[in-house]
Amino acid sequence: SFFFFFLIKFAKLISNTIPKMIIYSRNRRLRANSSIRALVQETVLTTNDLVMPIFVMEGTDKQEPIPSMPGIFRRTLDLTVKECKELNSMGVKAVNLYMKVSENLKDNKGTESWNKNGLMQNTIKAIKDAVPGMIVMPDVALDPYSIFGHDGIITNGKVDNDATNDALVKMSVSHAEAGADILAPSDMMDGRVAAIRTGLEEGGFTDVGILSYAAKYASSFYGPFRSALDSAPKENADIPKDKKTYQMDFHNSREAIDEVMKDVAEGADIIMIKPGMPYLDIVAKVRDAIDLPIAVYNVSGEYAMLKAAAQNGWLDNDKAIIESLTCIKRAGADMIFTYAAKEAAVLLNK
Repeated sequence: SFFFFFLIKFAKLISNTIPKMIIYSRNRRLRANSSIRALVQETVLTTNDLVMPIFVMEGTDKQEPIPSMPGIFRRTLDLTVKECKELNSMGVKAVNLYMKVSENLKDNKGTESWNKNGLMQNTIKAIKDAVPGMIVMPDVALDPYSIFGHDGIITNGKVDNDATNDALVKMSVSHAEAGADILAPSDMMDGRVAAIRTGLEEGGFTDVGILSYAAKYASSFYGPFRSALDSAPKENADIPKDKKTYQMDFHNSREAIDEVMKDVAEGADIIMIKPGMPYLDIVAKVRDAIDLPIAVYNVSGEYAMLKAAAQNGWLDNDKAIIESLTCIKRAGADMIFTYAAKEAAVLLNK
C-alpha cells in the first residue's frame, strides 16, 4: 500500500511540473454563434439556384395530385400559368416542363412532340406571354410521346440512336419557335447535342441554349416521375425492358467525364448531372473538369424519400429540404432542379 501511495504522490508531482498544452487553433471559435457562422459560411442557397419541374396535362381548370410525390400535381395549362406567376413572385426564375400526353397521341416516332399546336408548344407560349421573365426549359425526349415508353425510336427491337436524333431536332426547333429559352435534352442519345445545335443554328435560333443531360444514370430513383407521366418502358418482349442501353451505368464515374466533355465539345451551354444526392461525387468531379454551369437534378425518388420520412416524423421536413439542396450546391451545382423548389423558396424568403 505504501508503494501505491508513493506512486500516486509521484504522479501528482510530475503532473504539476508538466506545462499544460495550449490549443492554439480552435475551429469552434468560428462556430460560437449564428452571426459568426453566417460570416464564414462557404455555401449560400438562394431562390436564384432553383428550377421547378412542372407536369402539364390536357384540359382546363384541373389539377391531379401525384400520390408518390406529395405536394406535386399535374395541372392543366391555365393552372400551370397561374403556378408560374406564383413561383416568379417568390423568386424562382426557371421552370422545367413535362407533358402528360394522351394515349391516342402516342406513336413510335413521337410525332406529337413537334406538333406546333401541341400541349408543350402551347404551354411554352402561354408562360412566356404571362411571365416574360420566367426562364422556360422544356424537356426534350420522346418517352412521354412514345407508345413504348422509351426515350428513342424503336427499330428492330432496339433504340435507334440516329433516327431518334432526327426526331429530337424537330422537337427542339418546335420548342424554340414557341419561345423556349433553354432546351433540356434528357434522352442520352449519342451526338444529339451537336444535332440539336445544328438544327437551332439553321433555324435562326442562335440565342436558344442547350442544357444537356450529359451524365444521366439508369437509376432506380426515377420511379415516382415515371408514374407521373406514364413514361416507363412498356412490357414488351420485342423491346428493351429498361433504359440501360443509353442511360449511364451507376457503377461508373470516369465515363461521366467522357460524356460531359463530348457534350461540351458539341455545344452544350449547361451540363446536367442526374440524379442528385447519391451522385455528389460525380458532381464534384465534373466541377473540377469544366467551367460551364452545372445543373443537378434532385430527382423524384429523392424527393419522395424525404417526404415519406417527414410524414412519419423521422425527419424535419423544412430542415432536410434546405440541407439537402445546400449539399448539392456545395458539391458544385450552379442550379438545382427540384420538386421542393416552391417549399424551399418559402423557407429562404422568411
